[in-house]
Amino acid sequence: MASAVTILAVDDDPLSRELLTDALRPLGVRVLTAAHPDAAMQLVESERPAIVILDLMLPDRSGLELTSEILQLAPTTDVLLLTGHYTPESAIEAIRLGACDYLTKPIQIAALRARIGRLLEDLHKRLEAARLETALVRAHRFEGMVGHSAQMLELFALIRRVGPHFRVALIRGATGTGKELAAAALHRQSPVAAGPLVVCNCSAVTESLFESEMFGHLKGAFTGATHDKKGMFEAADGGTLFLDELGDLPFAMQSKLLRAIQQQEVRPVGANASRKISCRVIAATNRDLEAMMGAGEFREDLYYRLSMVELHLPPLARRMEDFPYLVRAFLERYATEYGKTLEGITPRAQAVLARHSWPGNIRELENVLASACMMAETGMVDVRDLPAFFQRNTTLAEPTPSPPSYDEMLPLAEVERRHTRWVLHQLQGNKSKAAEVLGVTRSTLYRILGESP
Repeated sequence: MASAVTILAVDDDPLSRELLTDALRPLGVRVLTAAHPDAAMQLVESERPAIVILDLMLPDRSGLELTSEILQLAPTTDVLLLTGHYTPESAIEAIRLGACDYLTKPIQIAALRARIGRLLEDLHKRLEAARLETALVRAHRFEGMVGHSAQMLELFALIRRVGPHFRVALIRGATGTGKELAAAALHRQSPVAAGPLVVCNCSAVTESLFESEMFGHLKGAFTGATHDKKGMFEAADGGTLFLDELGDLPFAMQSKLLRAIQQQEVRPVGANASRKISCRVIAATNRDLEAMMGAGEFREDLYYRLSMVELHLPPLARRMEDFPYLVRAFLERYATEYGKTLEGITPRAQAVLARHSWPGNIRELENVLASACMMAETGMVDVRDLPAFFQRNTTLAEPTPSPPSYDEMLPLAEVERRHTRWVLHQLQGNKSKAAEVLGVTRSTLYRILGESP
């Protein structure tokens, strides 16, 4: 693995470049060097090194500025900064910009090799995790849905059990949770999988055209009926009719719908006789049908007819263990659709997405990732590729703690606690980095914060 890894060392001191090359060669890596930021950026663009070692003080621009440029071009690159003038402030700023670590000069060969060794291990783990994640996505796909959480595995098992037998079913869940996918899965598990799956959006069916849309009409049955038309029930004959947004169907139409479901027959507008049909019916809603029944807005007999088989889809916030697999699945889909080669998503972009509450559920996540895949210019989706809302809200998870003010008369312990919280916030909650910057152990850090390790 290590023999394929390229490391770029950037330092304007030729002796330092030679020292870095000699120090890294025993690790079995390919070492490139550059003396100037412009030359370094050319190598980053052409060679895509896995690790870049930067001197903080460079001609024309600082190592901090170059760090930002490198991570804009190659978001997955690990940047390790070297400096002869350590300050906690510059360490915090480097890590905030995306540097993975910060070492001081003169270079300690053993410490450098150990740190590079850990980065190579981390790189191997990331690549292996991406491979396993892709395999797990495929393993946990079911009829177009992805999930390995307890709720989703239970749902998949229920669809497998009832699919061969159901005649009617009700799917409930918030907007964007994938109710149409669940309906399609039920259809494909049924004996009529070879037949049509006809989708009707009940919220779009007006009362005046309900019978014509659902049951069809004959030519001349009313003004504008210039030809015979099959209704949705007849179109679904031999297959499945999916009634989406059932809760939006006006009360007056519900009895006619119930009769068609129960009798498995329809009478087109203008016809003198009914026509027999044979189709399964799946309804879906995000509405509280029990409350609607209590208010006299939904028929109890229709509810009880449809709810012989009832499936519940959880919101995304309650199945976050599925989140990385959903992200991977959408990245694969849209990378293929847009003709791009995308290896995955950077950890910082994934962290930004994971902090979001996802009120729009799976549909919102899909739209965000479709947009990000379209915008991505490198092999990884990064924060800058996400919609503007996510870029504006990358640090809104909690209020920013303030450093202690020396205009206040504070106990020393409180000054210590406030400063520690501020450093921790600047490092986005990374306790290991905060302990390094503060020069304390992790156990001391936990003691200052009043937390248990």
